[in-house]
Amino acid sequence: MVVLDTAESWSWWAECWGAVYRGAGVTAADRILFAFGFGPFIGFWSAYAGARLLGALTIPTGGMDARQRLQMAADAEATVMVSTITYALRLAEVAREEGIDLRALGIRRTIHAGEPGASIPSVRARVEDAYGALCFDHAGATEVGAHAFSCAARDGLHANEGEFIAEVLDASGAPVAEGATGELVLTNLGRAGWPVIRYRTGDLVVNGGRGCPCGRTFLKLPGGIMGRADDLMIVRGVNVYPTALEAIVRGFDVGEFRVVRLRRGDLEELRVDAEASEETARALAEELRLRLAVRIETRAVSAGSLPRFELKARRIVDERS
Repeated sequence: MVVLDTAESWSWWAECWGAVYRGAGVTAADRILFAFGFGPFIGFWSAYAGARLLGALTIPTGGMDARQRLQMAADAEATVMVSTITYALRLAEVAREEGIDLRALGIRRTIHAGEPGASIPSVRARVEDAYGALCFDHAGATEVGAHAFSCAARDGLHANEGEFIAEVLDASGAPVAEGATGELVLTNLGRAGWPVIRYRTGDLVVNGGRGCPCGRTFLKLPGGIMGRADDLMIVRGVNVYPTALEAIVRGFDVGEFRVVRLRRGDLEELRVDAEASEETARALAEELRLRLAVRIETRAVSAGSLPRFELKARRIVDERS
């Protein structure tokens, strides 16, 4: 998607990222490592612009592989890392292979976007255990801007209502009650070069009201982005969202995994391929059955056999045709 921003709109993007950094407790004294390639993806450039506006030292790592980025984090004494949650887990995997103690690097905060994992407790716990850092979520969209951020409570996201009008609506377009799930609809207020009015993001969120231990009164989205309206998989009458499935998988000793959508006769089926032992795969299958109320075939595959991702993970493979 080609998006054209004016200089004024780009400054607004950076200011929105300022809310993300403040929510995570990042200051001008920090050294922020950007663990991604600097291609045309707008989210990473806006994160970099926001860090410059904050006054923090910026450490770009475009063109580096995982080992080089870990070395750069050590050499530059990075205190904050920005990446997708999947790539943070990939770096942790490489660190284990190379005998690198991530906790000794001194990274105290990690900030993640592009996929919903950082608001999934089991996924967040894996990152925090690996890095010895606090893990924060963020949500944004190319068409809208950087619209939501984690606070110190780290139990979901706040919609940035200083810069957006946020609504949570049902399929008919009516507001959902507090505690209910609906689609996040946004109007951006400061992006003069690319305004959107009541934009349907396709993201499913919970209307969490306006109370939060951090003291903010912005709309709370418990659990962050719960999934995409078009990501819903219906297996034998049971609704299965990828985020719910990942939350279960990450509670086990699994390297990488993927979800394969299959069709057997007239019915859709799912299979989970997990880099794990046969015993772990069996235990995972049972937990999926108990938690999701549907049987999902789970297959152990060899370590390193599944793809790794630097940007958004693509773990759902559709083989229904």
